[in-house]
Amino acid sequence: MLASFALAAVLVTGLSGCAQLAMKAVTVSAGVAIDRRTVGAQLEDETIQLRAFGVFSESFGGNANINVASYNRQVLLTGEVPDAASKQAAERAVSQIDNVSRVFNELAVMNASTLAQRGFDLYLTGRVKVALVETQGLTVTAFRVVTERGTVYLMGRVTPLEADRATALVRQIGGVRRIVRMFEIINE
Repeated sequence: MLASFALAAVLVTGLSGCAQLAMKAVTVSAGVAIDRRTVGAQLEDETIQLRAFGVFSESFGGNANINVASYNRQVLLTGEVPDAASKQAAERAVSQIDNVSRVFNELAVMNASTLAQRGFDLYLTGRVKVALVETQGLTVTAFRVVTERGTVYLMGRVTPLEADRATALVRQIGGVRRIVRMFEIINE
């Protein structure tokens, strides 16, 4: 598994800047076209994440490991902070960012996760996304998948059937300790 991560890193870093930009442009263009969020919501989600990272790097520096995921203006905070006051401060800071409709504060008060744990979480996220792509009747772009310490957080604009199918699918993936559903349920 570690060799796979190393190979992926070498391949990505080996691409020229122009090739990386071209790949990103194609990926973003394709994603925008089939995403269930409006283009405005997608842009707002990106802006929310960038602003939150800026606030956190300024406020916490290296004293916390805070990850931010925004989907349709709903923000998920995961990672680790040194104390309960930091956890609350992070939630307050994000809730004050323009266009944030809701904050799910899943920060843990504990030492930062190890590089190995973060790598395994990345691996689990990849497995979930591949399973979503391979499952007929599910659209991967309808979902946002975040994994932290073996817990898989599922966000997205999905139908009740899609929510249930995706949850059942994730339950079958080895290494998943818990599933947290944060869906916005839409009509079929």
